[in-house]
Amino acid sequence: MTPTGLLGGSFNPAHAGHRHISLAAMRALQLDELWWLVSPGNPLKPAAGMAPLPARLASAEAMARGTRIVPTAIEAAMGTRYTADTVRRLVRRFPDRRFVWIMGADNLAQFHRWRDWRVIAQTVPIAVIARPGYMRDALCAPALGWLRRFVRPASQRGCWTTWSLPALVVLRFRPDPSSATEVRAHRPDWFRSLPPPARRDRIARRAVPMR
Repeated sequence: MTPTGLLGGSFNPAHAGHRHISLAAMRALQLDELWWLVSPGNPLKPAAGMAPLPARLASAEAMARGTRIVPTAIEAAMGTRYTADTVRRLVRRFPDRRFVWIMGADNLAQFHRWRDWRVIAQTVPIAVIARPGYMRDALCAPALGWLRRFVRPASQRGCWTTWSLPALVVLRFRPDPSSATEVRAHRPDWFRSLPPPARRDRIARRAVPMR
């Protein structure tokens, strides 16, 4: 089975920080590929200021160039909006892959607000990337109260494909200061200068949604 990471997000826009943590996670978890799931819309984020999906996908493709990171708008193709639905569909659709969900400590701090978050943990292993300023909230988060007994030592991170579920591991890398908020602050019209994304989504194997 192909070890594959899943990193979801708005990618509004994709930036060097996304690339940095993704490549580090690929090395730590010994992944063959990592998919950037460019969300059609995050239920926990306001729609105001969100660039169109094609622009966000194009920014992800540009940032991932030359790596084994594969940006995809497969959530839009599948019609899923919540991560629990996405991971269940992906596990069924790609039985030849073993998936691990990758998220930052800031997301772990609010994980209990995600719909069916326990289902996510029971469907795929979770790798949490430590982020300065967020770890205290993450370690005190309601979700970790339930997940704590399933935390695996970081020294075992290379064995994640053999873990029974639920399972969670914390990864610590040198932080990258890049921020989508900072990019938008300096270039609010960043998406206007991008070429259109590839015409065909490599994962969904269909035309990229153009809206």
